[in-house]
Amino acid sequence: MSAPHGTPGATTTGGGLLARVRDRRLVGTPSRAQTVAYGASAFPSNLLMQTFSAFVVYFYVDHLGVRAGWVAGAMIAHGILNALLNPLVGAVSDRRRTRWGRRVPWIVLGIVPLVVAFALVWTPPAVGPTGLVVWFLVVVALFDVAYVVVALNISALFPEIFRTTAERARGNTPRQIFGLVGMILGTAGAPLLYGGPGWVAMGLLLAVVSLAFFVWSLAGMVERPVDVAAVRSREAAVGLRDQLRYTFANRAFVTYVLGSLLLQSTTAIVLAAIPFYVRYVVGGAEADATFLLAPIFVAAIPSIVGWSWVVRKIGPRSAMLWVVAVYGLATCLYLVPSTVLGAALAGLAVGVGVAGLMQVLEVALAQVIDDDERRTGLRREGMYFGANGFVVRGSVIVQAVLVAGVLSASGYVEGAGDVVQPDSVATGVRLLLGGVPVVLAALAFVCFWLYPLRGRDPGDTDAALTEADASPTAADPLPR
Repeated sequence: MSAPHGTPGATTTGGGLLARVRDRRLVGTPSRAQTVAYGASAFPSNLLMQTFSAFVVYFYVDHLGVRAGWVAGAMIAHGILNALLNPLVGAVSDRRRTRWGRRVPWIVLGIVPLVVAFALVWTPPAVGPTGLVVWFLVVVALFDVAYVVVALNISALFPEIFRTTAERARGNTPRQIFGLVGMILGTAGAPLLYGGPGWVAMGLLLAVVSLAFFVWSLAGMVERPVDVAAVRSREAAVGLRDQLRYTFANRAFVTYVLGSLLLQSTTAIVLAAIPFYVRYVVGGAEADATFLLAPIFVAAIPSIVGWSWVVRKIGPRSAMLWVVAVYGLATCLYLVPSTVLGAALAGLAVGVGVAGLMQVLEVALAQVIDDDERRTGLRREGMYFGANGFVVRGSVIVQAVLVAGVLSASGYVEGAGDVVQPDSVATGVRLLLGGVPVVLAALAFVCFWLYPLRGRDPGDTDAALTEADASPTAADPLPR
């Protein structure tokens, strides 16, 4: 028996609470409670990853005394593993169907290993440096596998739960707000914990809090009913190699993911360059970096609501173009300030653009997935989110190359301490923060201008449905 519009249905063939949970399916529009619960999953996802990314190298190198080169090598291995896992896990998730659904079983099975692995990262055994590197490699590998399994499947549910641009723009708002709060606490809250109770207490506390939020978010993770026999028949004709080929032959996806890679690279550059900007451009203390980062987050949280309205009004493609224009122009403001206050004010404008990126990019990827379904007859959210995750990991490489290249070209002296850097360093850093991002944003603008899906998506209006069905990607050589 299916549930009323807007609530998850349940087929009680097995009887009892477990069967009702197992057989629940979403029919119609998700309720507000389900939307908020699903969005809550972004808080622990970002809290865990932000804390790990920001402090794990410092913990193992400075606190435990492991050689920096060894940790750097381990982090490279971590990045490669994470990138490769994304499309693999996505493809497996797309094809594995159970009575509990496609995505939810992976999420349920992965949550506990994820938080346990995170806690273990900060509780190493009392061994020597070599043993610590081995521990780091093993535990981080477990963390990587569990994180990709959980986070990718949560993301893959987004286009399924929210079916139209309007639903997705509204549904993405609490999710991105929760995500921003997780990023803020992962960056600013973690030092308060490891500086007080200690690293082990920090790891355990954040793991427990994350587990509680993940459990709450399961209330909003409800899959929709499908004709399993028909879908499996269609899947049998499309192997993994064909799935990869179809994904990277999709012009809508290629233009989207290249633009996304460029924009992810700009945000990585901004975060990496701010400490240099504080010290060598505006002449602040190292602690003043907080005053430059905080306005970005402060402006982003309310701006997400505004960008949600924009996406609903003009559709994903036009919204992406506006977002890139606003974000690119905002980063140019870093070319002007000579004080910490001025740079903080520039950060407010950048935060508005960052909010737009967070709001519109996943809505546009969901549109790509809808278009792919109309051409292939398959819902392949896992493959698309996985392929996207694989490509955007390249932003780390782009950031490292550009930051190192600009600093080197400007005459920056590594490890100079209190020695005065050449005047050209200030110019180079200013260009790194206010010039390089706008160039990358301009290239992203070109990518999104070439993005072929000009409508919103099916369900918004009849006109949007007709336009989407007639999109240029419909001519791509994919089977039907």
